[in-house]
Amino acid sequence: MEENRVLSGLVMFGLTRQEANIYLCLYQNGELTGYEVAKQTGISRSNVYSALAGLTDKGAAYLAQGASSKYVAVPIEEFCKNKIRYLKQEQEYLLKNIPAMKEQEIGYITIEGYKNIWDKIINMIRSADKRIYISASYQTIEKLMKELQDAVNREIKLVILSDQTPKNEDLFHESTYYQCENRGTNLRLIIDSAYALTGEITGSRDDTCLYTGQKNFINVFKDTLRNEIKLTQLQGGERNE
Repeated sequence: MEENRVLSGLVMFGLTRQEANIYLCLYQNGELTGYEVAKQTGISRSNVYSALAGLTDKGAAYLAQGASSKYVAVPIEEFCKNKIRYLKQEQEYLLKNIPAMKEQEIGYITIEGYKNIWDKIINMIRSADKRIYISASYQTIEKLMKELQDAVNREIKLVILSDQTPKNEDLFHESTYYQCENRGTNLRLIIDSAYALTGEITGSRDDTCLYTGQKNFINVFKDTLRNEIKLTQLQGGERNE
């Protein structure tokens, strides 16, 4: 078990790092008193009792009945499903009741950090109504395979420039695919000729990309991609459309 990865996952579900450590202790050992948790984790008893109270409030632990106060972890599947259900309920409420967002033209926005960039890429692809142009490495295309296939299934026109042929034969035949020179860590994405994202993605927190809805920039961006496509065609890298 990759403990740090498990703890990070628990934090994503609303637990503090300390609560996540204590939840994992309960999960692995069954019913325990606060004193036993403190002994096993090395966390002070005062912090343990505070965290146990937090776990019960958040639906991650139960207080077991008995002569002494013992706590037991809620099964992970149950805890996660409950959390997701509550979040969906809150999502529905917010979508219906949050004040209207002021409409404004999207300028130039810098998105920092691999995770934030990746989230933006996925949301852009999912929001596409007509067409997607993407220029990226084979590794990036493979990671986006499900999202791109879903877009094709929605009858979105998909144009891909990458350095290798994808393993997904359906996507290969249902998109316009150009095999070109190594893309490296560069990413270029245009959605519906209305929004663009460009930059480098390496998997680092230091990754940055530029996101914009500026027409002039997008037109120049599209011309750059067209020129890449023409060069690829001249070099014999075009696939049959």
